[in-house]
Amino acid sequence: MDLEKAQNIIVDFIREKVDKAGVSGAVVGISGGIDSALTATLTVKALGADKVLGIHMPEAGLTSESDSDDAKALADWLGIEYRTIDISGIVSAFMDSVPESESADRLSRGNLKARVRMSLLYFHANCLNLMVMGTGNKTEIFLGYYTKYGDGGVDIEPIGYLYKTEVWELSRKLGVPEPIISKKPSAGLWAGQTDEAELGMSYGIVDRVLVMLEEKQSPERIEEVLSISEEQLESVLRRMQSNEHKRNVPPIPEFS
Repeated sequence: MDLEKAQNIIVDFIREKVDKAGVSGAVVGISGGIDSALTATLTVKALGADKVLGIHMPEAGLTSESDSDDAKALADWLGIEYRTIDISGIVSAFMDSVPESESADRLSRGNLKARVRMSLLYFHANCLNLMVMGTGNKTEIFLGYYTKYGDGGVDIEPIGYLYKTEVWELSRKLGVPEPIISKKPSAGLWAGQTDEAELGMSYGIVDRVLVMLEEKQSPERIEEVLSISEEQLESVLRRMQSNEHKRNVPPIPEFS
């Protein structure tokens, strides 16, 4: 991909959508990870630092100190307004009010945290007349690797056409701080979680699988070229199929 062209397209896209919506600026949830860092950087290029609010939403006892330090360092580097909101109390209050919460699995708990963060972003967006910037990349969107109405609940997805590997490339080009670029990607929804461990392969391989699927390459060809097993390819296809509902508006009945 032509990274200079991609940067210009995304910056123009953000500026156009914000202008058309008639809002005062944008809010970005800054996790300390690469996707939110690139999104925030491109949003500042589009709107100016004075029109961007960054919000870091850690969970006490789970969010690492390095993630919080990296989030703050990014905000300082960009020169944007920055707020920190610990979501622990909100999550605890929710869980305390629901009898079934004691038996909830970690996925249910993790999705709740993502939806709490979405609600906080939209609260600030509503109060301050801002647009919520999504931080999802093309790899995540294709796989449905995000929480429905959580980190998938946004106004626009500026980096949604960039594969994860391209997110790293453009971030390096734009000078995003190296500690953010070099850390292992994680949604941070439970202890020890990493994206690539859950996916069962590296983002480099996943992205190449997705590119070849877009090119209508046969499964046999994909397995041969990338030296992956039938089971690994099937895991990607299953994710895409089972999460298709996340990429579509809720179904409604048809009336003839």
